[in-house]
Amino acid sequence: MMKKLILTIATISFCAAAAAQTTAEDYLARLERLVRAVGPAGVGVETLLDRWEEDFPDDQAVHAARFNYHFQKSQRTEMVAKGTQRRFLGNPPALTLKDADGQDVNYFEETFFDEAVFAEAIKVLDRQLALHPDELSFHLLKISALAAYEKESPDMAAAELKALIERQASARPAWTFNGEPAEAETFQQAVGECCYVFFQTGTPSGYEYFREVSERMNKLFPKNPVFLDNLGSYQLVVKENDKQAAKYYKKALKLDPDDYAATTNLQIIERRKAQAKKK
Repeated sequence: MMKKLILTIATISFCAAAAAQTTAEDYLARLERLVRAVGPAGVGVETLLDRWEEDFPDDQAVHAARFNYHFQKSQRTEMVAKGTQRRFLGNPPALTLKDADGQDVNYFEETFFDEAVFAEAIKVLDRQLALHPDELSFHLLKISALAAYEKESPDMAAAELKALIERQASARPAWTFNGEPAEAETFQQAVGECCYVFFQTGTPSGYEYFREVSERMNKLFPKNPVFLDNLGSYQLVVKENDKQAAKYYKKALKLDPDDYAATTNLQIIERRKAQAKKK
């Protein structure tokens, strides 16, 4: 199984040029030790990044690390009351308290962003994408960062992903991942993980982007069962249309008889049928 592509943003790293591998790796190791001690945006991190970039301006790892520095620095979290809302961005409440009338009030940990600092993080990625337009890792960082920033309505993230897909459809770029030629399935896996990010928002716009992207990818890659599974899950969860969902899952199983998602969700549908008959 291929390694998961969309990693926690703080853990993204790239291979350095072979001629400077040892020294560049030493910078990365020093950064990792410093981050463990002071946090991803703590004292000394930016100074280390400046030295690293001065010595190795073409090392993609330092630019990924600088993005992460600004991205982490831009964030703060608060506990926010959201009434009786049961989930927020796919997560259950962090805390439930009673109000003055004895009603449950759900609190969620929500992330807020400093606009100027977040913009610096995106600028780092945009500069690298101008230099390396076929580097999927930078595209994935930007899409996942925008999705985190936009929360319930990931419009900019979806626009970035759709543009990436249309570029694949029209130009078929020679994608790289961490500076190395990407495997044939890497692009499809990357898009599939972005789809999951949209689905996890649990909001109408997130679900619709999940559907739109999955439909487009299914047309481009009809032999990939992942996007059929996605369309089945959209029907199952969003539309609550078990019959239509089952059609997609069965199509996926024709492509891959061992498809876990399709098999599991078809079992759920069958159990629902059995329970409905007993009533």
